[in-house]
Amino acid sequence: MTWTRRNFLAGTAALPMAAQNKKRGKQAAAEQPANPAARPNILLILADDLPAWALGCYGNKEIRTPNIDLLARAGTRFQNSFVCTPICSASRATLFSGRLPRQHGIHDFLTPNPVEQPAQGQKEPPASFANEVLLQDLLSSQGYQCGYVGKWHMGADTQPGRGLKYSYTMAGGSRAYTDPVMYLNGQETREQGYLTELMTRRATEFLDQQSAASPFFLTIGYLNPHTPYDGHPERYYDMYRNAEFNTFGWEPPKPNALREKEMLKDIVGNNRRHAASVTALDDQIPVLLKKLSEKGLRENTLIVFTGDNGFLLGRHGYWSKGHASDPINMYEEVMQVPMIWNWLGKVPPEAARPELVSFYDLLPTVCEAAQVTPPSGKNLPGRSYLPLALGRTPKDPWRNVVYGHFRYAEMARDARYKVVLRNNGQGPNELYDLAADPREHANHYENDQYLLVRQRLTREIESWRKYA
Repeated sequence: MTWTRRNFLAGTAALPMAAQNKKRGKQAAAEQPANPAARPNILLILADDLPAWALGCYGNKEIRTPNIDLLARAGTRFQNSFVCTPICSASRATLFSGRLPRQHGIHDFLTPNPVEQPAQGQKEPPASFANEVLLQDLLSSQGYQCGYVGKWHMGADTQPGRGLKYSYTMAGGSRAYTDPVMYLNGQETREQGYLTELMTRRATEFLDQQSAASPFFLTIGYLNPHTPYDGHPERYYDMYRNAEFNTFGWEPPKPNALREKEMLKDIVGNNRRHAASVTALDDQIPVLLKKLSEKGLRENTLIVFTGDNGFLLGRHGYWSKGHASDPINMYEEVMQVPMIWNWLGKVPPEAARPELVSFYDLLPTVCEAAQVTPPSGKNLPGRSYLPLALGRTPKDPWRNVVYGHFRYAEMARDARYKVVLRNNGQGPNELYDLAADPREHANHYENDQYLLVRQRLTREIESWRKYA
């Protein structure tokens, strides 16, 4: 079935749209759950290698994402959402633990064959990672029925445990979009079909097992749009057969490009294939929402849509993410990810929040929404931004600073400036005025006109190191 705007809205129980109904307050009141005090179900949709700038709702004019865009219009979109680490395994570990790489011990992507020079990849999590309290642990201990579908990539991929009543995962490093080998509750199963649709099918299988008697927490870790870019249904490639991506702002390959250099030899062609993968992901959204509606769970389900890190796609002369270059980069394109909150009657529709939020903020935020206490004694760096998501004023003024950490690189970014320190400040370092130079072409680190900015953000990083 081809999903249009009309049948999308029908399948989601007529998502509230301000342009269609000026009586928003009355409509929102009607959509409140029967028991306003009930804890919400939580559906976390986690894409792989999806930058915010690749979505229509974040300004992209060439990649088709109508369903994600409608999800954003019917909820609240965070305009400045950042990962802590622009690499998958480390970023996911921060998302689910609320802690930083130097705390949870996953510093890079997990691979059986890490590279030493320059350092790329990490063979396995440290033994101490088993003692990390993940969001699944917390919610399952408080009565949530927890499920996980898709890419885990934090160790023990085939049997993640963590209080999960249902799991459908892929082995670490798996990359097959067609006829994949998956693990259903720890048991190997050889599937036939398209991986992305198989994940959606298993997610709806989990949802079929749910009822209003107890809340659920389901994560769907889609592989899209991670490489490889083959294996997607042909109809998605056909959509972009003649696309030129003139608005992408890609640049000629840089000599210090490190990862996926082959992609840079055909930037337009590979962007066509990448876009096909993104649109294939977009088509899964209505299927999930329809199932929630069929089960009578839609109104009390908080849906969070995000990606585990950003991606360059030829911008700055690189293809991949934080390890695309030597030295490591922390460009906006790899640090910024979508963060969309959709919760009928709770999260205001057609809203956009300008505050800077980070992956390490998500755990305390979800805990507050689920009325669960975050783990004690973990020195969590994050703050709950639930009031922002709900359109309310936080009790304490929101501090617009986010931080990043990837191996030897650290970042502090406020609403205008960003500093990147490498090798404990020994360099090479960077400072950007993002208001004047959003594409980060002019490095002002050695410019004395920015001395006070450099000193202030350097102190921010030094203070942030207390989270260890």
